[in-house]
Amino acid sequence: MIQEPARPITREEIETFLEDGIVRLRGLFAPTWIERLREAAEICMAAPTGMSAELAAAHKEKGRFFHDTFVWRHNADCRAFVFKSPAASIAASVMGSSRINIFFDQWLIKEPGTPTATPWHQDLPYWPVGGTQICTLWLALDPVDAASGSVEYIKGSHAWGRRFLPASFSGGNQYTEDLEPVPDIEAMRDKLDIVRFELEPGDCTLHHGLTVHGAPGNSRLDRRRRAHVTRWAGDDAVYAPRPGIQEMPAVPDIAAGGPIDSVLWPRVWPPATPAPRRRA
Repeated sequence: MIQEPARPITREEIETFLEDGIVRLRGLFAPTWIERLREAAEICMAAPTGMSAELAAAHKEKGRFFHDTFVWRHNADCRAFVFKSPAASIAASVMGSSRINIFFDQWLIKEPGTPTATPWHQDLPYWPVGGTQICTLWLALDPVDAASGSVEYIKGSHAWGRRFLPASFSGGNQYTEDLEPVPDIEAMRDKLDIVRFELEPGDCTLHHGLTVHGAPGNSRLDRRRRAHVTRWAGDDAVYAPRPGIQEMPAVPDIAAGGPIDSVLWPRVWPPATPAPRRRA
């Protein structure tokens, strides 16, 4: 059974997401979820999957920036979070969607003293999915501030009507779709409305799949920056395969333009109603 958020989501929060493409949501997850995910993070970091990456090492920088995807498929606590936590219902409420599929979940963990930045990017151009109801829920497992690597978001960028070439987190150039590169955001800071949030464990942000965002490294020596990230797809999400984008594991036989419902991207919300038992 999917748990309800620890408090109701407000109309103001929904309107902020729709207008800005990003909203901070405080205190929606019970401490038990945070503890379970902290334990899961340690297990996953000690035994990475074939889809993991060590991004600080890729940049030949100190520290550790750990990345792994589709972790719900092999970790019981991450699976429980996807299917039983309030995350799917939060995504449905904020996006105004009648159904929600999990696209994938992910660890983005920057250990103390890790200077590796997350490049400016949009999420949606990486993925073989199309639609307007695509979002990312970024859940803090530690207190997060600017020094420890809080994410920066460009308010309203989801409505620019532009899609940018994905930026490689490892510094390579494996993404080859014919798209314009991300503009030089650092050179444009004074012309943009950039926001970042301090978070406490259990707080999260929800951002649109086309919101431009990035993050600095974790310059603190006394604090980790552990984030469990879930990607959610709503009513209008369809399969949109293209060459030169993020690799997905074992993509099922889905027609381009069709619904993404599948073993890889299962529907989570509303939960399926158990069939009634037959009387003997």
